[in-house]
Amino acid sequence: MTQPSGSHLQLKWSCTTNAHNGDNFLAELSLTNLSDKPLPATGWALYFNTCRKIKPETVGGHVDVKHVNGDFWRLAPKAEFTAVAPGETRTFAYEGLFWVIAETDAPLGFYIVYNDGQADARFETIGDPEIAPFTTEGQRNRNANDQVPLSSPSLTFEHNEDLTLLPSDQVGKITPTPISSEWTPGTFTINKDTLIVHSSDLAAEARFLRAAIHDVSAVKLQRAAARPAGRQAIILQVGSVAVSDTLAPKEAYSLEISADTITITGASAHGVFNALQSLRQLFPVAAFLNPQSTLTVPCGKVVDAPRFAYRGMHLDVGRNFSSKESVLRLLDCMALYKLNQFHFHVTDDEGWRLEIPSLPELTEIGSKRGFTQNEHHNLVPCFGSGGDVSNAAGTGFYTREDFIEILKFATARHIEVVPEIDVPGHARAAIKAMNVRYNRLMQTGHETETKQYLLCDFDDASEYESVQLWHDNVICIGQESCYNFIETVLHDIQAMYQAAGAPFTTMHTGGDEVPHGAWEKSPICQAFMKEQGMTTILELQNYFLARYRDLLKKYGLVFGGWEEIALIKKEVDGAHTHGPNPEFVNANFRPYVWNNVWGWGQEDFAYQLANAGYKTVLSNVTNLYFDLAYAKDPAEPGYYWGGFIETRGAYEFCPLDIFTTATVNLMGHALDQDNIASKVRLTAEGTKNIIGIQGQLWAENIRNQGRLEYLAMPRIIALAERAWAVDPKWTFIADANTRKAKMDSDWNEFANRLGQRELARLDGFLGGYGYRIPLPGAKVEGGKLYANLSAPGLDIRYTVDGSEPTAQSALYTAPLDYHAISQHAAFGGIKLAAFSSSNRKSATISVN
Repeated sequence: MTQPSGSHLQLKWSCTTNAHNGDNFLAELSLTNLSDKPLPATGWALYFNTCRKIKPETVGGHVDVKHVNGDFWRLAPKAEFTAVAPGETRTFAYEGLFWVIAETDAPLGFYIVYNDGQADARFETIGDPEIAPFTTEGQRNRNANDQVPLSSPSLTFEHNEDLTLLPSDQVGKITPTPISSEWTPGTFTINKDTLIVHSSDLAAEARFLRAAIHDVSAVKLQRAAARPAGRQAIILQVGSVAVSDTLAPKEAYSLEISADTITITGASAHGVFNALQSLRQLFPVAAFLNPQSTLTVPCGKVVDAPRFAYRGMHLDVGRNFSSKESVLRLLDCMALYKLNQFHFHVTDDEGWRLEIPSLPELTEIGSKRGFTQNEHHNLVPCFGSGGDVSNAAGTGFYTREDFIEILKFATARHIEVVPEIDVPGHARAAIKAMNVRYNRLMQTGHETETKQYLLCDFDDASEYESVQLWHDNVICIGQESCYNFIETVLHDIQAMYQAAGAPFTTMHTGGDEVPHGAWEKSPICQAFMKEQGMTTILELQNYFLARYRDLLKKYGLVFGGWEEIALIKKEVDGAHTHGPNPEFVNANFRPYVWNNVWGWGQEDFAYQLANAGYKTVLSNVTNLYFDLAYAKDPAEPGYYWGGFIETRGAYEFCPLDIFTTATVNLMGHALDQDNIASKVRLTAEGTKNIIGIQGQLWAENIRNQGRLEYLAMPRIIALAERAWAVDPKWTFIADANTRKAKMDSDWNEFANRLGQRELARLDGFLGGYGYRIPLPGAKVEGGKLYANLSAPGLDIRYTVDGSEPTAQSALYTAPLDYHAISQHAAFGGIKLAAFSSSNRKSATISVN
């Protein structure tokens, strides 16, 4: 296999329209031959990824399109196809299922294979196609029923219209908002003579504080066990902190600042660490960009504790890989905002990302994606990762040493890492890796060992398709080898935690999206069911859960999983739905509940499970899936199957009454309030079982560190606010108008905190965290142009000649005389962009 350098083919793709033949779309792919030789009529095939199913019978241009598996597709010439002459362009029109309204819906990662299927096959990378703009309503709306408005400068302006720039003394100093904070005249100055005084059991926290101060001042403070007389000091201690209404009393703290002493008292070392984050947030914001030799913080007192014990962030590295550096940067941001659980999704159909020393094939095969004809050396490409196995998004894993480093890093920040090994579905990477192991051992004569960790039934004729379009991604749970595999993985992971000195309390088992039809035609599973006296697939699944529960109990672990682990199918009024499975209520199961899409009928699953007795983590898609696009804008990366989530959407999440802000369904239609009223609410006991909330970052569209940070921030800050701070007062206001007025007021203060403090801090944090800078809003009214932002405090700059705004462009400070500007000879339309304190810019908007 060889890969020629450079591509001789150019691809362009466009959406023609949506809502064709119901919920289908029309699209076109054009291929141009840039070489001086014809593209042959036969002997080649194009491979690519698309998450939207193509209807093969509709494809024009005399080519055959085949769904290989998952999001992996093949396009090859038919017999009628003729050679493509140099400079010639061929267009292939086709119809697909559902809709394509954004650039991230386009097919990606093209490569061409010559001598396809032969021993001498070779590939050539083409890459992503040029994507035509989405300009018509038919291209930008899903169907005629889609009432979600398209993002526009005027709509953004309307959303921001009630925001005002607040004086700095009216903006909170600490995020998330503490229970109480009182500020008094005077400051404490941290300089080279300041001591950090602490006992030996707080040495780690003292080291952290010393490093945090050095980062923003270049000063290295000395540490001491006792305070010399007259010496200015920061005192760290463990003691009693009087707080109430918290599920994590050990995380409580007080922070007292006078002119010569900062006294931090934590109910535990974790409480002390939380106080350190609040102290860091009192450092001058400018110091994060330009370190200062002295740091001044205001005098005052803070008493604080979190509302929820579980405050989590999830990162998927299975679909696309994120480097160790990217993970450590995310953990640092989590610590700054007092999040304490890192849900690390390290396996999926598309990749196995963690070295398991006992089973080296898992990363040798399962961590690589690229050109392959048999998946004996690597998996097929996914999500546009392309034919090159060295692609950093498709290929990569954490060595044992990497993972131990991540664990140590997180533990030093009082963040617990919850690994997820997804089974029995979402397991294709593991299945393929264990198949390679099986074949190798068969060839070397070790037949007794071949099936020790086998995850498939080679004779399984079950027909199914997963949500992500896989047909072979479910492990065979009727054979003992699958339980050998799970326990071996558990054993090796536990050893890494022990080597890192990190707490290992929970294994997230996935357990979600097992497609209908799995195991039904597996001879092994059917024989096992007969042997055990089982008559339904549900009994087989419950057997699997019980076996897995026993394994986790052996290792002293909580059984974490997506909501499906705690649900059971049931029939209500002739309709099939799901409800809490009574079998595992007292089995130390922890469901993470994601499915609350408004209008799907499953909005109250989390409350049903909590009321039934399950300790539940709210992971609601409609507010907390940060891989979804910020807005309905073709240029915004991310999916939208659960809606569009601006930072305000995460901020307004009400954990104990999610219906408070429920207004419209996925297509923008007003919700049936009678239906909403019929949904289950939390009981008093159920409320006690909501242990926390978690944001999710799935990685289908996270192809690099920049995309990860863009999708993560500033939504994580809103997540942290809602997970830590007490219930917002508007949660309990019955009158809709009064409630909205209070929500708007609270959002205004938080938005100012983002614009004036938090985003500027992130500009210097870790060398600059790549958060999404919000687009300006703009409107023309009465001959004047008005502009605003969802983060008051950032700069808006503009040009009037059609050029891109830069950090040197004119600063918007007041409404512009649009009529006068438009009469100027050089007028080319007004363009505006928002700029951060480090002069990064947002996307540009145009007003013409």
